[in-house]
Amino acid sequence: MKSETWLFSGGILFFVPVAFIYALLTEWQELVGFIALLLTGGLAILVGAYLAVTARRIDERPEDDPRGEITQGAGEQGFFSPYSWWPLYLALGAAIAFFGVAVGWWLWIIGVVITIPMIVGWVFEYYRGEHAH
Repeated sequence: MKSETWLFSGGILFFVPVAFIYALLTEWQELVGFIALLLTGGLAILVGAYLAVTARRIDERPEDDPRGEITQGAGEQGFFSPYSWWPLYLALGAAIAFFGVAVGWWLWIIGVVITIPMIVGWVFEYYRGEHAH
């Protein structure tokens, strides 16, 4: 995961200087772009730090081996819910909530009321019912 770590962490080396150049070119009159670029640099270092911590906890992946073969990456890649409807309804609730930010607080509340049970249902999907572990 070294390449991903350096790719994302290196974003701070680009976005922070560009933020100050942007602020100087706009004569500090337009601060939204300056703050957005600073936050983008912060997000880049946040993702890079997460990848660095994760790389220390897991074994080396086939992608990290310069002489690695494609077949080394074969096999199970993780667990994915095969018949879950929760993400669809969660996306609907989140869309209503985000739309409510633009339209009005009352619609945002409706979206949150729909979203919270969907998150709980998706998280605890495999604790009850047919697919319980």
